Amino acid sequence: MSDFRNGYSIPQTADMSVDAGLRSFMLGVYNKLALGLVVAGALAYVTGNVPAVQQLLFAVGPDGRVGLTMLGMAVQFAPLVLLFGSMFFMRNPTAGGVNLLYWAVVSTIGAGMGLLFLRYTGESIASTFFVTAAAFGGLSLFGYTTKKNLTGMGSFLIMGVIGLVIASIVNIFLGSGTLYLIISGLGVLIFSGLIAYDTQRLKMTYYDLGGDRAAMGVATGYGALSLFINFINLFQFLLAFMGNRE
Repeated sequence: MSDFRNGYSIPQTADMSVDAGLRSFMLGVYNKLALGLVVAGALAYVTGNVPAVQQLLFAVGPDGRVGLTMLGMAVQFAPLVLLFGSMFFMRNPTAGGVNLLYWAVVSTIGAGMGLLFLRYTGESIASTFFVTAAAFGGLSLFGYTTKKNLTGMGSFLIMGVIGLVIASIVNIFLGSGTLYLIISGLGVLIFSGLIAYDTQRLKMTYYDLGGDRAAMGVATGYGALSLFINFINLFQFLLAFMGNRE
């Protein structure tokens, strides 16, 4: 059985035309992704706009700066803990286990994104979301239809993500607005590429699995998780350019 997390190879027998099974598989991924975005958006709205919940996670100082409570910090770092923990505790993943991981990550990311409602206007958040959705649709379509193997690009982009994380940590101490914009610009490019790459990886994974229902259940969960993370990161990096501050 192919391991979805370890990349893919383009099988020689893959029929690149529209296939009913492939269409059903991809539809399952996109449906889970769409539902995840709805849940994350609803949680972000609640934590960012309902005072009783907002005060549990976020604190606004006298100077207007928005900070995190202890619970807020736990929520912000929870997705990373879940993702890294899954690498060690889900050696032989099942569809149910991956599904649980997906919704745990969606919920914690969504709750943490309430912070955006304290920093940006609701109108700019909404407009940036629709721009992100349109860009995601185009990039995913490219990844699905292109006959070019994007494996090499994917390896380069993963290295870029690591660089972004390091640069972001450094900028926490520097507080440079210029570096922040550079990181955001690179983030837009990197996660745009990852959307196309992960879409093609999903398509080729379907062929590699050869109809194994259990494996496809796992692949659907991991695929939706990858695309969800790509979408959220692209949205947040675009917000750095398109968002209007409160």
